[in-house]
Amino acid sequence: MEYFLIGSFVAILLVIVLAIAIYNKLISLRNRFKNAFAQIDVQLQRRYDLIPNLVSSAKKYMQHEQQTLTQVIEARNAALSAAKSASQSPDDGGKICSLAAAETALTKSLGGFFALAESYPDLKANTTMQQLMEELTSTENKIGFARQAFNDAVMYYNTYAQQFPASIIAGQFNFKHAELLDIAEPEARKAVKVDFDS
Repeated sequence: MEYFLIGSFVAILLVIVLAIAIYNKLISLRNRFKNAFAQIDVQLQRRYDLIPNLVSSAKKYMQHEQQTLTQVIEARNAALSAAKSASQSPDDGGKICSLAAAETALTKSLGGFFALAESYPDLKANTTMQQLMEELTSTENKIGFARQAFNDAVMYYNTYAQQFPASIIAGQFNFKHAELLDIAEPEARKAVKVDFDS
């Protein structure tokens, strides 16, 4: 009887230690993808700061394209708002999906802007515009890398949280499924190509 009690105590103790280890790993993985989102947030903010300067530089050349310029600014403001909301809780799938949709809309409006800018030779020759474009391209690349790191961290977290026995702990302690930050439109995945050298 005494061996049975000791064996039961040891088994219960092992289960408790295992549950604590799983819980701590879930916390660590969740914090990892939240940190990865913070890196995206920094690059997105840089992008949002560049866009008004880009539009401002183009205004004097593209006076007849006010609707396009307005659409870019409106899309930028919507994306900025979605990013602020998502940065407060990157583990909220709805907010991440809203950010992805807003980023898709912004990318589309920027694509329209760049397509129009191609037909303005003076704008293409403007050095300020060229510098802004180089900065924006660099920022877009950094966003892509940061998004990949975030998505990798989310995938690892979700995989771990769905595996047994971690799924039991995740369910008991409300570790939610995390959403990938993915652009929904296939054409928005393509890099925007603008050639200001021609």
